[in-house]
Amino acid sequence: MPPTTKDSSSLDKEKILDLFLRIQLDERTAKNTLANAKVTTSLVTVIHEADVTEGCDRTTGNLLYTVSTKYPANALVHRPTFLKYVVSSKIKTPAQLEAAFLFLTNIGSEDFKLEDFEVACGVGVEVSAEEIERTVNEVFEESKGVILEQRYRTNVGDLFANVRKRQPWADPKIVKKLIDAKLYELLGERTAADDEKVPKKKKEKNPKAEEKKIIVSTPEPSEEDSNPFLIFPQPEENFKVHTEVFFSDGSILRCCNTKELLEKHLKVTGGKVLTRFPPEPNGYLHIGHAKAMFIDFGLAKERGGGCYLRFDDTNPEAEKKEYIDHIKEIVKWMGWEPFKITYTSDYFQELFDLAVELIRRGHAYVDHQTPTEIKEYREKKMNSPWRDRPIAESLKLFEDMRRGLIEEGKATLRMKQDMQSDNFNMYDLIAYRIKFTPHPHAGDKWCVYPSYDYAHCIVDSLENVTHSLCTLEFETRRASYYWLLHSLGIYQPYVWEYSRLNISNTVMSKRKLNRLVTEKWVDGWDDPRLMTLAGLRRRGVTSTAINTFVRGIGVTRSDCSMIRVDRLEFHIREELNKTSPRMMVVLHPLKVVITNLEAGTAMDLDARKWPDGQADDACAFYKVPFSNVVYIERSDFRLKDSKDYYGLAPGKSVLLRYAFPIKCTDVILADDKETVLEVRAEYDPSKKTKPKGVLHWVGEPSPGVDPINVEIRLFDRLFLSENPGELEDWLADLNPQSKTVIHNAYAVSALGNAAVGDGFQFERLGYFVVDKDSTPEKPVFNRTVTLRDSYNKSGK
Repeated sequence: MPPTTKDSSSLDKEKILDLFLRIQLDERTAKNTLANAKVTTSLVTVIHEADVTEGCDRTTGNLLYTVSTKYPANALVHRPTFLKYVVSSKIKTPAQLEAAFLFLTNIGSEDFKLEDFEVACGVGVEVSAEEIERTVNEVFEESKGVILEQRYRTNVGDLFANVRKRQPWADPKIVKKLIDAKLYELLGERTAADDEKVPKKKKEKNPKAEEKKIIVSTPEPSEEDSNPFLIFPQPEENFKVHTEVFFSDGSILRCCNTKELLEKHLKVTGGKVLTRFPPEPNGYLHIGHAKAMFIDFGLAKERGGGCYLRFDDTNPEAEKKEYIDHIKEIVKWMGWEPFKITYTSDYFQELFDLAVELIRRGHAYVDHQTPTEIKEYREKKMNSPWRDRPIAESLKLFEDMRRGLIEEGKATLRMKQDMQSDNFNMYDLIAYRIKFTPHPHAGDKWCVYPSYDYAHCIVDSLENVTHSLCTLEFETRRASYYWLLHSLGIYQPYVWEYSRLNISNTVMSKRKLNRLVTEKWVDGWDDPRLMTLAGLRRRGVTSTAINTFVRGIGVTRSDCSMIRVDRLEFHIREELNKTSPRMMVVLHPLKVVITNLEAGTAMDLDARKWPDGQADDACAFYKVPFSNVVYIERSDFRLKDSKDYYGLAPGKSVLLRYAFPIKCTDVILADDKETVLEVRAEYDPSKKTKPKGVLHWVGEPSPGVDPINVEIRLFDRLFLSENPGELEDWLADLNPQSKTVIHNAYAVSALGNAAVGDGFQFERLGYFVVDKDSTPEKPVFNRTVTLRDSYNKSGK
């Protein structure tokens, strides 16, 4: 094979980088974009379509970048009109952009009135800094009591959302800046007390209120219990028209299987459902892939069929064995068993042979246009100069490509579709490229590699897939999918698109996730703050909870919806509440000396692992030592008592859970007369005292020996805003409090033998899991989720 050199391909990348820099993308973003061929192609097209190849301001450039990644695929016909609004700054904020996307998604390719569009997107609406400040002041005035009570624990995202609800077209950067300034004005500097845990207030409950709470906390049971797969037809029904392909000459291709093709297919499959989960092995899977797995594997399982795990490995430069191994492991962890593991590269010979057949039928040709020329001709809807070359000539040149006789970048095989179509995905898509790169699975046998658009539908057909299921951004590829199968005269699967899974307070795009990891904003692909499946697993989330969450969302085509992370957390709590044994851990230990218990004396008391465990079941309990030195949470002690406070204070009694009531008799202070060093107390061995407050605690395992020292990692939302992807500078929205590490917490002895992956409920603190960083000397626990169920409060 000829060696690779710096040819036109490298020069093209330099030109594209220059183009990206002209629209004021920062250099790092521009270079990262170049690493993603799909985003690069989309952004270059958008820049040309917007007619800003000579450059534009930074705000417009960032908006164009968002358009290239998020524009609704079903409304491509309207994009040129839409881009005029962006370039003219009639649409200039992320909020307007999001509103435009929603409007265009609902309209699709249908005509609409510009007046309706402008109203929906806030065109012409100017929100001054003074108006924003007035709205921020109103929101703060209404929430002042809560803010003063919660101080810096106040949910800034809720304040932001409240302002945006009243002023949807306000500049989010100004909103964020004013909210931060207002918080500082109201609260002053952040103090150590702001980081302490606030005890929950206990309220009197009556049976009716408790009954009502139980009803509210059960989210839409009918949605959970329904069968989401009833919408899909049976394999024997796959004779109907799948789609209509409208050609520019007025003709219409109605794609469907012939009776003979369907009978042949059913004979091979026995009438069983066959689906496929086709990840590209170029990164780690995230929770969006969990939805895809649930639909692909779930449909096959529900119908008694099978689902292929098929690696879409057509790009040898991007794939790694690390990603392949990860995907196999995660699919298994999610509870799915592939019918068969295959690779697109398994079919390289069949794909090549069918490409030859496509040329013979007059539906493909070898093209010598450069990538730049191809884009330019597509934009102008012009045919390639080589489009009508003789079939025999294309057959010879394609064979030369296969044998490595043509340089990389000097020729491609393109499908002869419809360059004047209204669908960009019918503009003579590339079927094969030359790449002198060994393939990680197929070795060095090939130097021509099929494109996704060519290979995906054919492999679906070759594997006799009955239902080809994908997300809505692939809907515009339906025409080329069925055009190719029809042109080859081979079996056509049933295609159905569903909405992507978007979750609040995070990012889901592979590009953004990759940036977070490579730029070390997070601690790797399995950082517990990420919505990667590896991150969720490390955080202690179970696959059962994820699948229940996905099932509850349903299999719909409703796009542009944002699912609050609270909804996922609800299902996590529901699962962990049933499976997690209870233990006691003190995050910020405060020493309490029991003065009326002799030093060196220790009692082994029974503490409950399981709330519903039977009294005679030894497995339902674990032992906790009670001696004259115990430790409570520092936040569970105050020097000044109050009526609504249930912790310990001078002269006040509390109950140590599973042990005895204690009463504070003295306090040892540091030289500053404020910092509490030690609390002295007496215990009531008769248990006649009945205090309201109940505290968790940890005792010395033996006299003079400290409890087990553990590291605790507390996680919160990774981003402050519900939809950080809409922000121009999304990295600036990272939550600085998303990870808090407590190095010197104390734990009960029963946690000393906990293994990596073991999950627990730490009483009053939340659900935790043993992290892989644990050592026998220093166990490390990640908080999976808090005990507080905010999902019900959100009303979602």
